[in-house]
Amino acid sequence: MTEPPVDLDLRLVRYFAAVAAHRHFGRAAAELRVAQPSLSRQVHRLEQQLGARLLDRTPQGSTLTEAGEVFLPRAEALLRSAAEAAASTRAAAEPSRLTVGYTTRLIVTPAVRQLRRRHPGAEVRALHLAWADVSAALHDHRVDAVVARLPFTTDGLHVTVLYDEPRVLLVPLDHRLAGKEEVTLDDIADEPLPRLPDQEWNAFWRIDPRPDGRPAPDGPLVAAVEDKLEVIADGQAVAIVPAGILGGSFRPDLTTVPLAGVDPSHVVVATRADDRSRLVAGFRACAQALLTGPDPAGSPEA
Repeated sequence: MTEPPVDLDLRLVRYFAAVAAHRHFGRAAAELRVAQPSLSRQVHRLEQQLGARLLDRTPQGSTLTEAGEVFLPRAEALLRSAAEAAASTRAAAEPSRLTVGYTTRLIVTPAVRQLRRRHPGAEVRALHLAWADVSAALHDHRVDAVVARLPFTTDGLHVTVLYDEPRVLLVPLDHRLAGKEEVTLDDIADEPLPRLPDQEWNAFWRIDPRPDGRPAPDGPLVAAVEDKLEVIADGQAVAIVPAGILGGSFRPDLTTVPLAGVDPSHVVVATRADDRSRLVAGFRACAQALLTGPDPAGSPEA
C-alpha cells in the first residue's frame, strides 16, 4: 500500500535548515528571531512529520543524524525552489519592477536613470552586494541584474564584459614601493597578500600560483573590503586590487602603484540566463551603452 504524501511545512523546513547551518539551537533561534524552546518544538514537529530524527541535541550544540544528512540538501533545494517560484510569480504579476545589484566602487547610476527614463512606470532600484554574494543574489531573485567584477560563479547566468580595469598594487604610504612608476610580480615575490574565503578570488586577486609556479605569500584572512584596507594600512600585507578602487572616500593612508605584466580585471553585467523580462533586457542595453568605464566626472554611486 502506497503511503500518503507528507505535507511539509516550509516554515519548519527553514527552521531545520537554520539549525543545521549553525549546529546550535540558540544561535539559530537568534537568527530566526524566535524563542529557543519554540524552535526546538517546531523542529521536533518536522521530525514527527518525516518519521525520522534529524538532529542529535548535546550540551555543546547539535549534530545531524544520518537521516538529517540525507534530508539537508533536499531541504535546501526545496527552500530555493520555493523562493524561485515566489519570485517568478511576483515578476509575472509585477512586470514593472527591477532590482540592480552592484559591488563596491562600481557605479550603476547612469544606466539605472536611463532605464527609468525609458520606462517611467517601472520601479527600478539599486542594491549594494558583497563581492561574494553576486551569484547567490541572482539565483535567489534578490536582484535581477548585477554589475560586478569577475571572477564569480557564472553557471546559469548571462554575462557580458562592460570594460576592463587595470590591476594595481595597493600599499601603505610609507611602503618601500610607494611612489614607484610601476612594479612587477618579482618586486612583490616575498610580500604577503591578504587571503580571501573564495578560491577563485584567491587565484585571481593574489595571482596564486605565480607564473613560475610559486605560491603567493600568505597574509591575513579577510572577508570584507574594509578589513583588507585595514591590514594593508597596518603594514601586514599589500594587495592586488582593481584600479577603480580609487576615488570618493578612499583612505588617505594608502596609495596604488601600477602593476606591469598582469591581465586586467573585467567589469561585467550579469543576469539569469533564462530571464526574458523586458526590463532586464533594457537594463543590459543601458549598461552596455553607458557603463563603459570609471566616470571621470566622479558621478555619485547608486
